Amino acid sequence: MKHFETAFLEQAEKFITGLDLMKVAESKKIFTDLKKKLKPACPLPLNKQKGSKKGYAFLTGIVNMLIEANSRGFDCNYDPKELTSFTQNKFPVRTLSRRVDGAFPSVINPIAIWEIKEYYYTTTFGSRVADGVYETWLDGLELREAKENLKINVEHFLIIDDHFTWWVKGRSYLCRIIDMLHMGILTEAIFGKEVLTVFPQIVQSWTKQIK
Repeated sequence: MKHFETAFLEQAEKFITGLDLMKVAESKKIFTDLKKKLKPACPLPLNKQKGSKKGYAFLTGIVNMLIEANSRGFDCNYDPKELTSFTQNKFPVRTLSRRVDGAFPSVINPIAIWEIKEYYYTTTFGSRVADGVYETWLDGLELREAKENLKINVEHFLIIDDHFTWWVKGRSYLCRIIDMLHMGILTEAIFGKEVLTVFPQIVQSWTKQIK
């Protein structure tokens, strides 16, 4: 088992090396610079912290701003309040088990859905973080079933950040993320500041699919 996990960690390092999981100060600076440059109209949600830690959810804000800047005016649901659903011939055929963090262009028949796991102020790797990984796993399995049986193809992204949470404390769960990629239940995993270089191209590809 130890050899198996080591092999996965070596693959995880290949995915992450040079892309950098960020610490909160770096994420905050990127968020602030983008906000000043782009002057976004998209939602910039707050985190769930209290006291001095209360403020913007930096990674979510970065993702939202990049989508708005690269989606060429198409709609986007930045915070779905309902379950992702699919229809064929205007008849509902599938509904996912849980809400996701975003859907393009809509939570009904989306081209893509994504989940964001930012844990900048976490001091331990608890069940909340682990649960987030397996929730993504569940979504991916349901999407794979829809693709195999209904020919519905939806891109599925996981965007994560915080160096301490994922690299210092949670390396074993990076193995699970790489495993999801191998199983075909996750289109792409995006780590930290990689979102700046990768996500604009991804969003632009969505707009081409709509056209």
